[in-house]
Parts: sequence; C-alpha cells; structure tokens
Amino acid sequence: MVSRISSFLAEIGGWIVEAAYHTDPDTGWFFTRQAVRAESVPFDVDELRARFAGVARSLGEETDWSVADTGERRRVVILVSKDGHCLYDLLGRVASGELDADVRAVIGNHDVLADITRAHGIPFHHVPFDRDGGDSGDGREGGEGTDNTAAFAEIAKLVDEHDPHAVVLARFMRILPPELCEAWAGRAINIHHSFLPSFIGARPYHQAYARGVKLVGATCHYVTADLDAGPIIEQDVIRVDHRDTVSDMVRKGRDIEKVTLARGLRWHLESRVLVHGNRTVVF
Repeated sequence: MVSRISSFLAEIGGWIVEAAYHTDPDTGWFFTRQAVRAESVPFDVDELRARFAGVARSLGEETDWSVADTGERRRVVILVSKDGHCLYDLLGRVASGELDADVRAVIGNHDVLADITRAHGIPFHHVPFDRDGGDSGDGREGGEGTDNTAAFAEIAKLVDEHDPHAVVLARFMRILPPELCEAWAGRAINIHHSFLPSFIGARPYHQAYARGVKLVGATCHYVTADLDAGPIIEQDVIRVDHRDTVSDMVRKGRDIEKVTLARGLRWHLESRVLVHGNRTVVF
C-alpha cells in the first residue's frame, strides 16, 4: 500500500511534505495521511481525485479515502446556548489568524451571545426552543415533553445553507436529533465538560466533586445518536485537589474545554482525523 501510493504521487510529480502511517494490530486496518504541495501537481484537485480513485480501487474494495484541498478555506458553523467561553476562544483564535477557518454563522437557542458574535462581523441567528419540560437529565436544557422539531428544522436549514466542513457544538446544551446526527456525521463536533467515559450526563463537575477526583477534564468528540459516545478526537485534564469547590472545578474545567475544543477542531479542519468505527486515528 505504501509503495503503491508513494509511486502514484511520484509519477505525477507530487512533492510529499508530510507522511504518516499506522496499522491497527487488532483489526489489521492500515491508515495513512499524505500531505502534498498543491503547486507540485500539474492538474487540479478534481483530476487528482479522479486519478487516485483507480489507485484506491486497486487497494481493495473496503478502501475508504478522500482528498482534501487546503485551497478551499474551511467553513464552520457554531451552535451555542448561554455559556460563551468556548465561543469567545474560537472567535479570538480566528480573529488573530491562529485558527484558519471561515466562521459563516453562530446559531443560539438564546441570544445572550449575539453581541460578541456580531462584534466579530459574523451573523448570529437566534432560534428559540420550547423550555417546557425542564432539564433533560444530562445537564442540557429541555427534556421529555418538549417538542422542538420546528426549532431543529430551522437550525438545520441555517446550517446546511453554508455546507460547512464542521458544525461545532460549543457548549450547545441541546441533544441533536438522530436525523441531524446522521446528516452531519463526521462533521458535528461537540465539547463535553468531562473526561469521557467518566461522568456522562448531568452536572459532571458536581459528580467529580462528589467522587473526590484529583483530575477533571474535557472531551472533544464527533456527535452520534448515542449520547456523548461518539468517536473521541481529543481529551485533556487539569489537576484539582481537596481544597477546590465545585465552582473551582468549573472554572478550571472551562480552561481545558477551550483548548481541547480548539485542538480537536483544528485537527478536523486539517483533515488529520481518520474515523474507523468508534475510534479515531489522529495524524
């Protein structure tokens, strides 16, 4: 496989600037990512895809592959509720040029983050949700008895008109319906305020405090219909001790949430994340 791919790239004059490989000994699957200078290839990305399709077929029927063009700036739509720390961080990274992404819109089920979004020159859309039913039981707003089909349909319309490379749930405290999980599979990215699989569900920092943990963390993962159980892209932790209150844990945890989401989103936008089943390989 390595020989076939590298020979193809050499034959077209492709200048490989980065190459990564991994073989999973349990499944026998082989993974690779090749970064090639675009100007070294004597034709456009569509022809590159067409030519490489023949190589992929020769590698086997189960071969899963893609060609990403860095000349196409990555489009992002962000979903939010009330907590703004992850949104502030992402907007700051984009504004400073640290994160090369085109944030097309921010959509919130509350409007408290509208001003900061528009201050960055980005459209904000407020899509209110039915609050009847109270807490969902996992720390998210709304629960059984609520019918927000129309609200999610409006969000889907707003998101899909941008055809984003990533739909970021930046502490969006709503559970995506299965049909949106399927439609945005491999693009919807969530930041969960816990080091999954520990403390899934309601108020994870309160659970961590009650358990007396010495580390709290955050998990950036792809969204699936199984709550907080999608393929994990990135995780990180910060140390806490017996002196820390729940509020201290929340404050420290927010710092970890921001950097974990930013790293995971960057790797996704750079096409560094390969998903296989419920696991990821991050090159």
